[in-house]
Amino acid sequence: MKINGNAVKPGMIVEHKGELWVVNKSQSVKPGKGGAFNQVEMKNIKTSTKLNERFRASEEVERVRVDEEKYQYLYKQDKKLFFMNSTSYEQIEIDEEIVGEKLVLMSENDEVILEMYNEKPIGIQLPKTLSFIVNETEAVVKGQTAASSNKPAILENGIRVMVPPFIEQGEKIEINTEDLSYSKRVD
Repeated sequence: MKINGNAVKPGMIVEHKGELWVVNKSQSVKPGKGGAFNQVEMKNIKTSTKLNERFRASEEVERVRVDEEKYQYLYKQDKKLFFMNSTSYEQIEIDEEIVGEKLVLMSENDEVILEMYNEKPIGIQLPKTLSFIVNETEAVVKGQTAASSNKPAILENGIRVMVPPFIEQGEKIEINTEDLSYSKRVD
């Protein structure tokens, strides 16, 4: 589907120069002289290389429609990840590279959404928040002011996040999967 260059937004998948790209950032720029344009930062789905591109409003960009299907993450073997379709129970395997940095956030039996293009997986969407147990965190020093609001914590999967002072080792917390920030304590 063709869209105007100024309609390109973060999260979209576009076809550009014969490759598939996911849009990370976009900013409309209106210079004092000349026409307005959209400054876009994209990441190649296959090679993970980044590209900064300018699209004018008059340019047409090919937006790719992806199918999204619910899958359950089963397990990892070598460099392959195995998933099961939640409705048809069909199992597929995908390369670890497709998931990328998000792999440390995934646990067996997690529900995820696989993004498919021409029936091939090209990306993954995790739930907005996930729960983890705090393995390590610093003790709170009595008399410490609230000004130093957060302290570092290491979760069960090795990720380091900043948490409020009342969070202790062994507690379960919820983190935002987009920016790895603390969300709330889970009972």
